[in-house]
Amino acid sequence: MPSSRRELSWAAFFALIGATILWGSSFIAMKIAMREVSPLLVVFSRMAVASVVFGLLWRRMGGLAAGRGDWKWIAFMAFCEPCLYFIFESQALTYTQASQAGMITSLLPVMTAVAAALFLKEKLEQRTMAGLLLAVAGVAVMSVTGEDSPAAPRPILGNFLEFVAMCCAVGYIITCKRLAVRHKPLYLTAAQSFLGMIFFSPALVFAPFPERLTLGPVLAIVFLGLGVTFVAYGLYNYGVSRAPAAKAAAFINLIPVVTCLLSRFFLDETLTPGQWLGGATTLVGVAVSARPAKRVQPSRRE
Repeated sequence: MPSSRRELSWAAFFALIGATILWGSSFIAMKIAMREVSPLLVVFSRMAVASVVFGLLWRRMGGLAAGRGDWKWIAFMAFCEPCLYFIFESQALTYTQASQAGMITSLLPVMTAVAAALFLKEKLEQRTMAGLLLAVAGVAVMSVTGEDSPAAPRPILGNFLEFVAMCCAVGYIITCKRLAVRHKPLYLTAAQSFLGMIFFSPALVFAPFPERLTLGPVLAIVFLGLGVTFVAYGLYNYGVSRAPAAKAAAFINLIPVVTCLLSRFFLDETLTPGQWLGGATTLVGVAVSARPAKRVQPSRRE
């Protein structure tokens, strides 16, 4: 594997930073959009917005021929995310707070490290497993201490659904890492959008259309389609193509921070002391598992 794929370049670093900041804000945009639009219709709309943009670039990316020989893996990647991922996440946000859902994404780096060890043969240390158990315990504390509210009527169920969404995200990251060796990041992002739009198209028939639609939800959907599905996934796929899967996933730690800050200002959400404790425990668990191992300096011989 080329050294550029082993080490994190500055370009990949900023791409991953930008992607996770946009993803952190996506929880807020989803909540705003779902005030007037059904969850599945929101997901279809964001896929459609991104697909229109990718459609203008499709020929320049090589069209269908560019994915020849890998369509089953490209389809599996898209099935994991956006298809299954957004089903679980959109439902999760109907039951729990955006800030709690954002906290649960802290599990993704550790879960990805475990999967990368199994499927990509990346090294998995005992510290990673210990951090995973600690992070899972933190999520459990945060969920159990959650209080019912109009914005979070069933936080335990919502947090569990968000955890399942993270499992789908792991499948996406691992598959994307494999595909990135042969395909451009922008092409993989376009394939995700097109396949996601087709997958969620039944929402046009079965999902209820909003009785009224104000500017806020409309702008939220446009932001989800352009800022998140088009830009964020493109940036993240670029970063994944140039870094180990576990290292790229570690940037997901930014999502809970961004989500909690933005949800406080835009959604007026607050966390209970128990939830802050659980969230802190989760972040500590992630920090334990994601901290780079110390390099052993070779001894010098006199």
